[in-house]
Amino acid sequence: MVRFAWPGWWLALLVGIGSPAAAQANLPPPRIELKENYPNPFFPATTIPFSISKEVCSRGHQPVVSLKVYNVLVQMVAIPVLADGSAERLDSLRLRCGEYQAYWDGKYLDGKREATPGIYYYQLSVDGERYTRKMIAQSRVTSQP
Repeated sequence: MVRFAWPGWWLALLVGIGSPAAAQANLPPPRIELKENYPNPFFPATTIPFSISKEVCSRGHQPVVSLKVYNVLVQMVAIPVLADGSAERLDSLRLRCGEYQAYWDGKYLDGKREATPGIYYYQLSVDGERYTRKMIAQSRVTSQP
């Protein structure tokens, strides 16, 4: 028979463990949040929302932001534009903190070819910190006569 040196060790384990909800409540809000694109799956275009918290912009700092789209071979296929009407490509832009939306028209960098159906990854870089998510391009829907 096995005897434990300290019989209350089970109690010590239980007291030290909090509920998962309590652990999540203590987490600080994210500094950078890259949200899911919509629609997903998409054809032919998609919107990619992201936000940069105020703490990133302390003392007047404006972070350098890039957003790029990659295929499954990790080849860059596109650089989305800001959806604020400026149509600026999100490539090393200095942005203020806040909520943003990027727009990808579903075309490759050359602007001529549409993205083929499949899985793509979009990666947001803010001052060198990278955040990546997955999206799906679907094929063109054709109607049968």
